Amino acid sequence: MELNKRGLIAALQKESGLSKAQAGRIVELFFSEMASTLEKGERVEIRGLWSLRVKSYGAYIGRNPKTREPVEVKPKKLPVFKMGRVLRQWLNTNDCDV
Repeated sequence: MELNKRGLIAALQKESGLSKAQAGRIVELFFSEMASTLEKGERVEIRGLWSLRVKSYGAYIGRNPKTREPVEVKPKKLPVFKMGRVLRQWLNTNDCDV
């Protein structure tokens, strides 16, 4: 089973007794705060579970794998995910089909 935003809202609604709209606002606030924190160049960390940060990469000359022609790759920013100790231990001690 996959957990997506809709599933997270439903789980929050079920466990807390909040309305669907209230649960949706909470989930939306959570993701909005994460995005704005990353946008400012700061790190998002859920202690023990994971951390997320943005890493900047400079421009470089790469190669088109089909034609082997040089291609300019523009500077970019990519998310970097790091699993926390608690999550790693949980995944390795429980019978998880990952």
